[in-house]
Amino acid sequence: MRSYLLAAFYALFLLAIAPYILFCKLTGRRDSVIRLGQWAVRAGCRFLGIKVEVSGLERIDPATACIFMANHSSFLDGPILATAIPGVVRIILKQSVFRVPVLGMAMRQADFVSVDRRGVRGGQRSILKAAELMRRKRYSFLVFPEGTRSRDGSMQAFRRGGFFLALNARMPIVPAAIRGTYDLMPRGQWHARRGVIRIVFGEPIPVEGYAREDMGKLMEKVREAILSA
Repeated sequence: MRSYLLAAFYALFLLAIAPYILFCKLTGRRDSVIRLGQWAVRAGCRFLGIKVEVSGLERIDPATACIFMANHSSFLDGPILATAIPGVVRIILKQSVFRVPVLGMAMRQADFVSVDRRGVRGGQRSILKAAELMRRKRYSFLVFPEGTRSRDGSMQAFRRGGFFLALNARMPIVPAAIRGTYDLMPRGQWHARRGVIRIVFGEPIPVEGYAREDMGKLMEKVREAILSA
């Protein structure tokens, strides 16, 4: 019941903030849009009875642009990680999410990047756009290298898109492990149970010395770092 009440609250919340999102669009504000979303996620966690425990924050410099890579087993992963990461982070999301009224407008204003999964070129364009934003605006991005949520909670094979981004932008990768979200809201379930979610941020992995032909080694290093956390 709590999840359905929260969904109704978020629907009303989106309607209420639509004028503010338009104001941000007219005035060029971006980070404030994300901070509003972070507040909404924290409020939702408190309402649902979800406690988030975070460790490894001392390894992160909020002033340094980087790519956060995490395992992915629940719808909860993205919002909660984006709230736990110090500072403001952008996300690369599937194109369909941007069609949600108000939410899509907010994400565009915040410089989130959409990706069309139907073709290779769509993914390449998204990676190039994100890399340009990282270099020009010093943005950090959150990427799920598995590409989609796990069906059983175990980590799936990695896709190369996020690693192309890291090599193109020449920015370090911060491995992140998130635990508990699969138990609270696995794929296919539309309500979240109360409980504890734990996030561990690992040591940043520099990409200097890696080229495209070494991508497999970089992918394995990041995978091992997430699994060890």
